[in-house]
Amino acid sequence: MAVKAPTPEQIRIVAKDLGLSLSDADVTEFGGLIAATVRDVYGPLDAMPDNLPEVRYPRTPGHRPDAEEDPLHAWYVKTSIKGAPTGKLAGKRVALKDNVCLAGVPLMNGAGTMEGYVPDVDATVVTRILDAGGEIAGKVHCEYFCFSGGSHTNATGPTHNPRKMGHSAGGSSSGSAAVVASGQVPMAIGGDQGGSIRAPSSFCGIYGLKPTHGLVPYTGVFPIELTLDHVGPMTATVADNALLLEVIAGADGLDPRQYAPKIDIYTRALDRGVQGLRIGVVKEGFAWPQSQAEVDRKVRTATRVFADGGATVEDVSIPWHRLGMSLWTPIACEGPTELMMKGNGMGTNWKGLYVTSLLDAHAAWKNRANELSEGLKFGILLGQYMHRYYRNHYYAKAQNVARKLRAAYDLALSRLDLLVMPTSPITAPPLPGPNATRIESMGPGFASITNTAPFDVSGHPAMSVPCGMVDGLPVGMMLIARYWEEATIYRAAAQFERAVKWEAA
Repeated sequence: MAVKAPTPEQIRIVAKDLGLSLSDADVTEFGGLIAATVRDVYGPLDAMPDNLPEVRYPRTPGHRPDAEEDPLHAWYVKTSIKGAPTGKLAGKRVALKDNVCLAGVPLMNGAGTMEGYVPDVDATVVTRILDAGGEIAGKVHCEYFCFSGGSHTNATGPTHNPRKMGHSAGGSSSGSAAVVASGQVPMAIGGDQGGSIRAPSSFCGIYGLKPTHGLVPYTGVFPIELTLDHVGPMTATVADNALLLEVIAGADGLDPRQYAPKIDIYTRALDRGVQGLRIGVVKEGFAWPQSQAEVDRKVRTATRVFADGGATVEDVSIPWHRLGMSLWTPIACEGPTELMMKGNGMGTNWKGLYVTSLLDAHAAWKNRANELSEGLKFGILLGQYMHRYYRNHYYAKAQNVARKLRAAYDLALSRLDLLVMPTSPITAPPLPGPNATRIESMGPGFASITNTAPFDVSGHPAMSVPCGMVDGLPVGMMLIARYWEEATIYRAAAQFERAVKWEAA
């Protein structure tokens, strides 16, 4: 694009935005200074090519499947992008949540305001999957800007739970969970800021891991909030989950969320069992006001498998867990209002890869804000209120107090190897009907993340493991470990997978 010097009227507009009162002489003088800066500084920058990663491997834009081909309404675009001829993922087909940049293939991020955007870069996780011999099978639906725990806010319509049509697949990685649970692909990439990998995995009955914050590079994935952003694997088996994490984990030099991540060969943990592990069943993860008693019972029963396998299992109390939503909510509403929305998805003040084409395309939301989902409207209204009248004081305080939340989990994990609780206190609720009220539409999404969201704040790795069924719908058991100790989670998850036919439990 060509950068232009501002007109006098544009100077007055931006001055008003900033609360400045400028005389005509001020406008003229500042206008001249800015015009010279645009010519001498921004002009040469505008002429430079952007410094973007190389896009490897040929691809086509794919196609939008119709209802007959996609009865769950889980796919945005189907395609087939083949990677290297050999590697750890050779023969594996992987679906991408539609907030992940895949060059040459449309990205909508669940939002009508983004329809028509085609990225010009591959996310780091995409490049790593292809380099490892995997095949990208396409992009799967997510919620409107990934801001919902339900599966009904995508601008093109709801995604259905493959275990029970008409029920939520969970959000925001709704399509990722649905295509894995229905057997269409063995692996998918999901994103998690409040539970968006783990809650859909729980609702649909698959394995979903939110890694330690910063273990997997978020580069090239649509940001929401830098301190909450996680990307990770969603799979039909524990082994595939460990394998996919092995491929995508590690620093890429472009993501400021990464701080010396410690990687492992996770597949080596699969056969180690749980002998000698110390596992704490967290009291505060059970008996929420919205909890289903049968969900709590299934998870407690599931923990006996670990005791039978030689682990020490005990109850533990972490009172700070019940305060997690009081920290997550200011961060998850005020932060995205500034970065994802007012910052057009990229914001400023961090080093790394800025996907400038995404930034430009996303800016259109300001002219179409009435189209946003009801949950997103709530989030940004709250966020802007707190910005305008409280200076983001509570965002800042929540980030400060969050260190105490992490410390509380760390203290428990100083003598325990894993924590356990229900992933979601509920099973998948029915999708809201066309006449649902705003409260009815938003409520189940927030109710599903009371256990998951605190670990986005603390950054600990956490995995949803299917452990039983209630009225034909899956129940998820969440396993939480110390920073960088995903291998310990895989030890326990693999032990449970071997020991229990969870669909009959």
